[in-house]
Amino acid sequence: MANISVRGAVDSLANSRGRSAQHILIGLGLTAGAVLASAIIARMNTPTEDHPEIYSDYEDLEQPKITPPRPVFAMVWPPLFLSLTLSGLRIWNAPKSAARTQALALWGFVQALNAAWMALGPRRPGGQLATATTALGTAGAYVWRARTVDPPAASMVAPYVGWIGFANVLTEELWRKNRDRPTVH
Repeated sequence: MANISVRGAVDSLANSRGRSAQHILIGLGLTAGAVLASAIIARMNTPTEDHPEIYSDYEDLEQPKITPPRPVFAMVWPPLFLSLTLSGLRIWNAPKSAARTQALALWGFVQALNAAWMALGPRRPGGQLATATTALGTAGAYVWRARTVDPPAASMVAPYVGWIGFANVLTEELWRKNRDRPTVH
């Protein structure tokens, strides 16, 4: 009985009714792997004292007044990455269709843009701004396409889109305030 209720909970959360355990595990590996890769690239380029050069580069920039304290970023990203993973998994588990394929492609592109945005770092604020704008548009397109495939998957990403919208404002302000500085040391 417990096994049936666990499977029911997994099916409900992952939109996986009728899917084999292998299919679910492959989807979980792909979605979690993509988000993890994006998170690792972001972590490698995070302005913390663990990364003194990046930290110094960000500290040298004139920061927007609306920049949240660093701990806010550490609190916000983990649940957003979890929602991205679950959303991607739900789309992966949806019945095959052209809309599902498009949603998965957009979802993957969002992960790549997240990684690129962070990898560009403070030395390339123009590139960060272009990537941020593209990420916001792509995330919006993903939500739109995902809504036709699995509405809960689209809803899971709504907080991410809101945060990325705010991050776009921060990125634009950072670029505007520092655009006359040299971009590469």
